[in-house]
Amino acid sequence: MFFKHIRPASSLSPVQKQFLASLTKIVGTHNIITNPKQMGFFCKGFRYGSGKAIAVVQPKTLLEQWQVVKACVEADVIIIMQAANTGLTGGSTPDGNDYDRDIVLINTMKMKKIYLLNDAKQVVCLPGATLNELEKKLKPYHREPHSVIGSSCIGASVLGGICNNSGGALVQRGPAYTEMALYAQYTKEGKLELVNHLGIDLGKTPEEILTRLENGIFDAAHVPETEKHCSDHHYIDHVCQVDAPTPARYNANPSHLHEASGCAGKLAIFAVRLDSFPQEQNTKVFYIGTNQADDLTQIRYDLLSQHIVPISGEYIHKDAYDIAAIYGKDTFLFIHFFGTDHIPLLFSLKNRFDYFAQKFKFLPEHLSDKVMQWASKIFPQHLPKRMNEYAKNYQHHLLLKVGNTDTSKIRSYLTQFIKDHPSFHFFECNTSEGRKAFLQRFAVAGAAVRYRAIHHKTIENILALDIALRRNDRNWVENLPEEIERKCLHKLYYGHFFCHVFHQDYIIRKGCDIFKLEEEMLKILDQRGAEYPAEHNVGHLYHAKDNLKNFYQELDPNNTFNPGIGKTSKLKNWKQ
Repeated sequence: MFFKHIRPASSLSPVQKQFLASLTKIVGTHNIITNPKQMGFFCKGFRYGSGKAIAVVQPKTLLEQWQVVKACVEADVIIIMQAANTGLTGGSTPDGNDYDRDIVLINTMKMKKIYLLNDAKQVVCLPGATLNELEKKLKPYHREPHSVIGSSCIGASVLGGICNNSGGALVQRGPAYTEMALYAQYTKEGKLELVNHLGIDLGKTPEEILTRLENGIFDAAHVPETEKHCSDHHYIDHVCQVDAPTPARYNANPSHLHEASGCAGKLAIFAVRLDSFPQEQNTKVFYIGTNQADDLTQIRYDLLSQHIVPISGEYIHKDAYDIAAIYGKDTFLFIHFFGTDHIPLLFSLKNRFDYFAQKFKFLPEHLSDKVMQWASKIFPQHLPKRMNEYAKNYQHHLLLKVGNTDTSKIRSYLTQFIKDHPSFHFFECNTSEGRKAFLQRFAVAGAAVRYRAIHHKTIENILALDIALRRNDRNWVENLPEEIERKCLHKLYYGHFFCHVFHQDYIIRKGCDIFKLEEEMLKILDQRGAEYPAEHNVGHLYHAKDNLKNFYQELDPNNTFNPGIGKTSKLKNWKQ
């Protein structure tokens, strides 16, 4: 850190001073921040939410994390667990300042170890391990993690995906899920327990278990097999049930709420055990364009009903494509020339720069975004000619990435399909076009945020919805009432089409009440039988439904960990 960590002593009570001294003794002075002016980088969400904490603690070892959690529980202090802080709904930061106890934010990013089990068929990840790091670690074994582009590029943690039931673009894998984790739970009886469900014998006491895991003192090459699942083994069959009247995956799905999976920070997680997946070889990308949404509906229905499941099936609306071609260009170019390895560092440096620049009132708002947007204009056209031609002519775009065994099937199917659907066209991407097509899809995800930064004086904000439609819903194109439509300057629709999961970013005109507008939007989604959020966790933006709230209360009966998540109670013992 380049700043001073220590809070002015005069602002603390004697009890707070003694408590912070105990935390400092555990992690050392360089791994605790108590100065309110220096905690903003951790206490402000990646896209949403912020609040105050009494300290930000960065343990270096699992044992230190246990000791910090234990000290917080004994002091009756709220604990918010945080990894990379890349979430979109504010779920890993404080939300306002209306809590009834002091807050300690435990950032776990200094514990990054990854252990490969049984010839890399499974992995054990510590709290700070990122998807990007896991992807690199598995690459020599020709295997890959649950997600390989998207959150992985911005440095999201592996544990964050598990805790939030994160989805992803890979149709065959479903939400991030495991039944095997090592975690601490504060019970109703007021006892802090360390629960080892990793299926690895690490000893009996917390000190022994955590120290042996930290140091890799176990036989990683011969870890016993188990009947417990470390990924969603049933998702392919589930997503192929195209006549089912329920969504394929969504955050509050009871079948994916299990201990660490979906816990949203209501437990202190120390490690998770996960499956890895064989890396697909000789893939092919088909780029589809049409002005009839029913064409894409039929393609999805036909392929999934025959259990032909592509690796990825990503949807982009023309408006989202056009916005991303301008406001996602620098992200596209950076990944194209430098790969994904340096993206987490870029985002981290950008966030630190923005936080630092805010202190100087004479500097313009969103300075880093404006500099990067200006720099992107220097570069020539970056998107392939055929993709841009489709963007001119077609409203709906579908990217199909398929494995070698399905290439000929899908080629034959699309060739026959085009004969009966004159508004439908497709081409087979060469290697460069295929890579750039999915880079453009990734760039779409951040385009609205960049647009807001550049045009912040003329727009109110972004209303970002993350929804899961029913698997049998053929009317997936949204039609908004006129009173809502006129409040939207732009609407960006994109998503994981074969899972029927859509991201809908609305750029709202200045002066509109965005919270009231969100409530109106959610009522429409309720009428359509949609579930939300689909893969980003409720955070502090969405109401947790009853089954999800009950799950949180079972995990954390005293409401010590991350209170207020899902707009639930922030008070001790879940008082209202």
